[in-house]
Amino acid sequence: MSGGGSQEFACKEARVNLGSGDLMSEPDSKGLFDRACRVIPGGVNSPVRAFGAVGGTPHFIASASGCRLTDVDGSSYIDFCMSWGPLILGHAHPQVVEAIERAARKGTSYGAPTEAEVVLAERVCEWVKPVEQVRFVSSGTEAVMSAIRLARGFTGRDLIVKFAGCYHGHADYLLVQAGSGLATFGTPSSAGVPKRFAEATLVASYNDLESVEAMFAQHGDQIAAIIVEPVAANNGLILPQDGFLSGLETIAHKHGALLVSDEVITGFRLGRGGAAEHFVYTPDLLTFGKIIGGGLPVGAFGGRKEIMQQLAPLGPVYQAGTLSGNPVAMAAGLTTLAVIEAEDAYSQLEARAQQFERALRNRIDLATHGACLVRVGSIFWLYLGSTEPPLKPSQIAAESAERYRRLFHYALEHGVYLAPSAYEVGFLSTAHDSPSLEQAAAIIADGVKKAG
Repeated sequence: MSGGGSQEFACKEARVNLGSGDLMSEPDSKGLFDRACRVIPGGVNSPVRAFGAVGGTPHFIASASGCRLTDVDGSSYIDFCMSWGPLILGHAHPQVVEAIERAARKGTSYGAPTEAEVVLAERVCEWVKPVEQVRFVSSGTEAVMSAIRLARGFTGRDLIVKFAGCYHGHADYLLVQAGSGLATFGTPSSAGVPKRFAEATLVASYNDLESVEAMFAQHGDQIAAIIVEPVAANNGLILPQDGFLSGLETIAHKHGALLVSDEVITGFRLGRGGAAEHFVYTPDLLTFGKIIGGGLPVGAFGGRKEIMQQLAPLGPVYQAGTLSGNPVAMAAGLTTLAVIEAEDAYSQLEARAQQFERALRNRIDLATHGACLVRVGSIFWLYLGSTEPPLKPSQIAAESAERYRRLFHYALEHGVYLAPSAYEVGFLSTAHDSPSLEQAAAIIADGVKKAG
C-alpha cells in the first residue's frame, strides 16, 4: 500500500518537474551540450545544429516568441533561422498556438481521417495550381521520398536526375554527389548508402540545361523524373537563370519523364503558389515542408490527379504513415494559412525584406568587402566569397566559410542568430519588426567588416 503510494507520488513529482523544466541540472548551454554528447550522437539530433561548420558550442534554446530566441543562458537573439524556414509568422504566433492547444485537447493523434486534413488539402490545391490532389506526410524527406517512388511507379522507370548541391532530404538514393562526367552515375556521399542505390541517380549541374540533355540522350528511356530545388537553398542561395526551370519541364516531357519540384523551402514562402507561380513553370509533382503545418512536423506532396491516383489505396504505389494528417499539425497549418491570407502576409514579408536589405546596404558597401547579398522574397543569403552571386554550387569559394564563421560569432555575441553554416540561408517572418531589422542590419554590417 505505502509502496504504491510512494511510487505514485514520485511519478507526479517527475511530471511536475518535467513540465517546469526543473530537471535540467546544467543551467547553461555548455553543460547541456556535454550532457547531450553522452546520450545523443554528436550531442544533437540534426548535424548542422552542432556548430561544426562555425565552431563553438551550440546554444540550447529555452523559448522563443515573435522574431526572438532566448537560450538557457538567458541571452536573447533576433532570429534569422526561423526553424530553418517554416515559421513564416514568427515563433509562437498566438493564433497558431491557440489552434494547437484547441486541437490537442481533443486528442493528439487518431490514425484516422479528420475534417481538418480535408480542408487543408482543399486549401493547398486552391493555392498551388499544378496541384490537383495532395497527400500529407510527416517531413520534407518523407514527401520527397514518396514523390520519387510515385514518379517511378507512374512511368515504370528507375532512374532519376538530381542536381549537384541540391538537397532533398536524407533518403538513400538522394544522398549522392556528382561523378567525373555529365552522364556519370551518382556515388554515395554518406556511409551506409549502398552503391547500387546511388547508381539509380544521375547528377546534373544546376543552371545547366546541356548537362541534363546529355543525360537524357544517353538514358532517356530509363529516367523517371528530374527533381530540382527551384531555388537551390541548401548550398547557398542559387537562383535559377531565366528559362532553366521551364527548360527542365520541356526536356522531361519530351522524353516521357516527370518534373518534380522540391518546394520544401520555397512552397508557401515565395507566395501562395510558391516557386512554380513565382518563376512560371508547371511541374508534375511538388513537395512541401512545414509551413503547411505551422512549423510542426508536416510535409506533403501533390500534383496532377492522374499521377496522384496511382497511390494506394487506388493504385499500385504504396505510401503510408500513422501520423500523416496529424490533427494538431493540420490545425496549425490551417491557422497559419488563414493568417497569411487575412493579414496579406506576403506583402508584409516583401516590405520587411526590402527594409532589411536597404538597412544593410545603407550601412555597408558589400562589394568593397568582397561580399554580396542574394535575396528572393523573404529568403536571403550573405555570401562572403565574391561580389557576384554564384550560378551553381560548385562556384562557391571555399574561403568564404572562414569569413562567415567570424561573421556568425560576431553576430551571435551581439544578439543576432544566423544559420550556423556558411551554406545555409536566412529567413524573415512577419514578426520581424522595424527596430529589430534595423538593429540586426547594423550588427551584421559590422560583422562583415570584421570578418575580413
